[in-house]
Amino acid sequence: MVNPDNRAGARHRNTYVTHQELTQQLQAWAAEYPDVIHLQSLASSREGRDVWLVVVGEEPERERPSVWVDGNMHAGELAGCAVTLAVIEDLISLHMHPDQPLHGLSRELCAQLRKLRFYCVPRISPDGAELVVSGAGQVRSSPYNNRRPSHRPRWRITDVNGDGLALVMRKQDPTGEFCVSTIVPGLLVPRGLGDPGPFYKVYPEGVIDGFDGHTIPTPGGPEDGGVDYNRNFPWSWAPEPRQAGAGAYPGSEPEVASVIDYTSKLPSVFAWINYHTFGGVVIRPLGHAHDTEMATHDYMMFREVEDIASRHTGYPTVCGYKEFTYVPGKPLHGDAVDYAYHQRGCLAVAIELWDVFERAGIGPRERFVDRYASMTRAELEAIALWDQRENRGRCVRPWVAFDHPQLGPVEVGGVDPRFGLWNPPEDKLAEVCRQQSAFVLHVAAMAPRVVLANPTIEELGDNRFALSLDVENHGYLPTYGLESARELPWNEGLTAWCRPLADAKVVAPDSTYTEVGHLDGWGRGPFGDNACLYYQRSRGSTGRKLLRFVVRGHGEVEVEVAGPRVGRIHHRFELPQ
Repeated sequence: MVNPDNRAGARHRNTYVTHQELTQQLQAWAAEYPDVIHLQSLASSREGRDVWLVVVGEEPERERPSVWVDGNMHAGELAGCAVTLAVIEDLISLHMHPDQPLHGLSRELCAQLRKLRFYCVPRISPDGAELVVSGAGQVRSSPYNNRRPSHRPRWRITDVNGDGLALVMRKQDPTGEFCVSTIVPGLLVPRGLGDPGPFYKVYPEGVIDGFDGHTIPTPGGPEDGGVDYNRNFPWSWAPEPRQAGAGAYPGSEPEVASVIDYTSKLPSVFAWINYHTFGGVVIRPLGHAHDTEMATHDYMMFREVEDIASRHTGYPTVCGYKEFTYVPGKPLHGDAVDYAYHQRGCLAVAIELWDVFERAGIGPRERFVDRYASMTRAELEAIALWDQRENRGRCVRPWVAFDHPQLGPVEVGGVDPRFGLWNPPEDKLAEVCRQQSAFVLHVAAMAPRVVLANPTIEELGDNRFALSLDVENHGYLPTYGLESARELPWNEGLTAWCRPLADAKVVAPDSTYTEVGHLDGWGRGPFGDNACLYYQRSRGSTGRKLLRFVVRGHGEVEVEVAGPRVGRIHHRFELPQ
C-alpha cells in the first residue's frame, strides 16, 4: 500500500523510468487499488508501445468534475512523466489514507478531491522517451519520420563511436562558429570577434545520408524534420513551413490523435495541466493575443492559478503570447494548451519544469522566452560551472577523438542535456514532484460543486405534494467553468428531472424536467472586485436556484440535476402515505 511517509522514496521520484518500468508501476497500482486506479491504453505508438491513461477515482464511468494531467509530450522532457506519476501516487494516498494530511489541504478539501475524477497520461511520447532514456538519440517527440526520399544529403543521428550515447561532434574548421571557453575547459561557446581559435563546426553525432563527399548539410534540429506533438493539435493548426513540426494534418500522429479523440468526449474536464521542461515557469493562455482579448472572468481565474503556482512551486506565470513567442507577435500553432482552452473550455496551463537558469544564478529577462534564446557567453559558462559543481559534470562531457567515416578526424562528446539541463538531476526530482503535485491538487480544488439542499415536502391536499429543494453551487468555479467556455455548444446549463419511482405522477410543471441554467461559483480570483476593504459586496443568488415540483400519488420520487461539467446529482423524496 502507498505509505504517505515513503512517497518521496518512490523510484519514479528519484530516477527516470523506461517504458517497461512505467508499465510495471501502473499495472501494479491498478492491481493493488482496483477501486481507485483504472488503467487503459489510449493508443499504440508506431513502435508498439502503449500510451497509458490512468483514471483515478471510484466509479470511473460516473460523470463529475474532472482534471486532466499529462506529461512527456516531448521525448526529452522526462520530468513530466515523473511528476504525473507522483500525482497519481498522491491521489492513491488521498483515497487510501483519508486521515493523513496532504500538501496543506484541509480535511474538507481532501474530501471534495476524492469526489473528483482525474485523467493522467504520464508519457505521451513513449517511443521518443525510450530513445532519450537510453541515450541512443535525441528527438523532439517521436523517432518516426515520414520524410519523402530526397537526393539532398541530410543527417541521421546514431551512436557513431559505440559508447552507448548519441551526443554531438565537433570538427576544427576555420569557418566554424564556435570556439572553446577560456573559463570552462572543453565548453564550446559562440565565436566572437577577436577570438584566437581554434574554431569548430558542431554537428549531431551521426552520419550523413546521401553524402557526396563534400557537402555537409545543416542539421534541422534534434528531430531533423520530425513532428512536434505540441504543434499537432487542431486549434489554430498551421502547416509547414508556417509552423515547424506541424505534421501532415492535425492529429496526424497516433499519440496526439488519441488524446484529441478521447478528450473531445469529456465535457467534465474543467482543468488541464500539460507538463514540459525546462525553465521553471507556468505558461497560460492566450497564446495568440494579448490579455486585453481574454474574457475578464477567465483572466481572474488564471490569476488564482498564478497565485497557487507561486505559493506551491515558486514559478512565475506568464502569458504565452506576450512572453513565450520566440518571435514577438508570431504565435505558435497547434498547441495542446490552446486546444484545451479554446476547444475544451479548460483552465489550461503548460508548465516548464526545472529552472536551471536560477540554479546557475542567471537572472530574469523582460520576456521570459529570451532566457532560452539570448544567452551570453558568461551565462553559458555559469551553467557549465553549475554542472561541474552540483551535477557531477554530467551535462558538459569531455571530447573524445574519433575517425569519422565521412568527415575524418572529429571529436565526440560535448553536451548531454538530459539530466541537469532538460530535466532536474535525480536528487532534485522528488522536490519537483512534491511541489507540482501540490499545485495540481490545489487547482483541482477549484472545481464546481453542485449540491441539492433544503429538501421539503408540502402537503397540498387531494393526494398532491409540493417537492422543493435548492440547487446550489458550493464550488469555486461556476458550472460552466470559464466565461469563454460558456458558449461552447456542448457546455449546456443544468437541467432538472423529477421522476416518480412508484405510484406517483408529476402534475406541475407540465414537463417532468425544467431548465436550471448555469450557477455561479463563489470564486472571483485573488484580486476580484470583492478584494477591496472599502467596497465589499456579494452577488445576488446567482449560485442558487429553487426547484419546485407538484406530484400526485405515493412512494418514492427522485429529483436529478445534471450538467456536462458537473455530472449527475440525485435526491430522493419519500411521499407520505
